[in-house]
Parts: sequence; C-alpha cells; structure tokens
Amino acid sequence: MEDVYFTLGIRGLLSAAVMLFSVYLAWVVLQELKLDVFLKQPKSRRAVMLRLMMAVAIGYLFSRFILDYWEWSTSLRLLVE
Repeated sequence: MEDVYFTLGIRGLLSAAVMLFSVYLAWVVLQELKLDVFLKQPKSRRAVMLRLMMAVAIGYLFSRFILDYWEWSTSLRLLVE
C-alpha cells in the first residue's frame, strides 16, 4: 500500500513540475509576440496581467496534453502485458 502512495506522490510532483514548466515556457513565448498592436498601453499592469493569464491558460492546455499523452502511453503497456 505504501508503494501506491509513493507512486501517487511522484505522479503529483511530476504533474506540478510539468505544469509550472509549461506556464513558464508559455510566458517566454508570449514575450516574443508583438501584442502592442492590440493593447492601448502594452507596459501597464493590466497588459502584464493579461499576458500572465494567457501564459497560464496556454501552459495549462499544453501541460494537460503532455500529461494525458504520458498517461495514455503508460496505459497502453497494459494491453501487452
């Protein structure tokens, strides 16, 4: 039973790390976009908050894809065993 808890803990730690890395990666990529065309004041707090929210949303979607793909690929191994 301890092994199950340890596996769940490792999976949770890995999921959190992938999520944070994905949000960071989305933030870096969003910095390269020229959003000045769409925003009145691109350096304001609201513009930074918008970029942060976009980074969280995009990072979440990307990390869910990665984590779901990882889960599906590990589940497929059960078909062979």
